[in-house]
Amino acid sequence: MLWLKIVSKFIKAFRSGESPGQIAAGFAVGSMIGLMPFWTIQGVFLFILLILLKINLAAGTVAILLGSLFAYLLDPLFHHIGFFMLVKIPALQSLWESLYNSVFGQLSRFNNTVAMGSFVCGIILFLPIFFAMKSFVIVYREKLESRVQKMKIVQAIKGSKLFKLYERIRDLGGE
Repeated sequence: MLWLKIVSKFIKAFRSGESPGQIAAGFAVGSMIGLMPFWTIQGVFLFILLILLKINLAAGTVAILLGSLFAYLLDPLFHHIGFFMLVKIPALQSLWESLYNSVFGQLSRFNNTVAMGSFVCGIILFLPIFFAMKSFVIVYREKLESRVQKMKIVQAIKGSKLFKLYERIRDLGGE
């Protein structure tokens, strides 16, 4: 039921008082976390930022899950980008060597082509994901929410016993 709670909070965020920027920032940070190997210093740092900053945690959690699903499919691309960054640019060799010889460098796992490539892709995709999600939230609130609420599938889900059970459990939990 935890995943249902997270998805429910994510969907409610579209209708809530949180700004589209907060939701988009949570989703963009979560996407970055989801794309790269988590147990790196940069992954842990981003996760701490997701928790501490005033951004939407549910959007971040959904993005982590979605990003993790797509990351495996994108690993060959990440490998090529990481290989290019680590091997094909001679001017950066001394930077990579000094980084590898530091504690931070070893915790970052930047010597791994997939870790390096996924981090670079995460940085490149951060702003496009942020602005796309922000635009989507605005469009959803202005034009799509009323249509979505009228859809038969949404009405069927809201009328189902499972949804009513979920609402009772949520109400008992004090949310």
